[in-house]
Amino acid sequence: MNPDRMFTHRLMLGAVALSALAACRGETSKDEPIFGIRNMYDQPRYNVQQESNFFPDHRTMRPLVEGVVAHDEEVDPQVSQGRLDDESGYVLEIPKAVIDRNGGMAAVLERGKARYGIYCAPCHDNTGSGEGLVKRRAVASGATAFQPPTFHQDRIRHMPDGQLFATITNGKSNMPPYAMQIKVDDRWSIVGYVRSLQIAQPKLAGVAPLAPTAAPGGTSIPAPGGTGQAAIGSTPMPSSVASGGSPLAAHSGSPDASTGPSTTPTGSPRATTQTQEKKP
Repeated sequence: MNPDRMFTHRLMLGAVALSALAACRGETSKDEPIFGIRNMYDQPRYNVQQESNFFPDHRTMRPLVEGVVAHDEEVDPQVSQGRLDDESGYVLEIPKAVIDRNGGMAAVLERGKARYGIYCAPCHDNTGSGEGLVKRRAVASGATAFQPPTFHQDRIRHMPDGQLFATITNGKSNMPPYAMQIKVDDRWSIVGYVRSLQIAQPKLAGVAPLAPTAAPGGTSIPAPGGTGQAAIGSTPMPSSVASGGSPLAAHSGSPDASTGPSTTPTGSPRATTQTQEKKP
């Protein structure tokens, strides 16, 4: 055979061998050579809202099994919803289970102060008077419908803790729901801190603005806040609450809380000072 043709023939055989080796994965596998149920390894993917021929209702987006709950879901309605077991109304105070598992009322209020500063203060301000920066900017831009309420009005002062919790959870008017952003226990801690703000400033409900004060040089300037409210960030923690007392119980004993009866969600009037336990 011609040496040139022999070299060419060997070169072609080498190229074929290299291409065959390139087609191999070049690694070992622990899988069996034969798979009896291959679709258990390579399952088909369904798009959102796609029709399925497997299920009788032809839905690929399957509903949860009836009765199933998430691993961390709170199942007690008094804690998760702020409602009584018989759905007759809201719980009056922060559930004891929440207070106990978070280290006592003082720890709950400290947590509530931090969460309030993140989620609530931008609209309601640090005193709970509804004069937050978001509200001011909204009004300045012409969105006058955006008016967060003050927490120091009698309606909210006499509101059950469970109803305040449900408002944070579900939202109201322009206020969005915070069920996804804020954990259950943190929502209760915010409720407790709102009560502490109400106790610390019992005279803010229905108070007329303070008269301007005279600045040095004879120039009149409004008092800090302009409406008789304390300066933002200066609200003290009531000693009775910080020591572990119930904010709602302490509030129920304040002079402002006894101005009149409030109404429960079921429509029956209740005097706050009579239905809530007083703490020493």
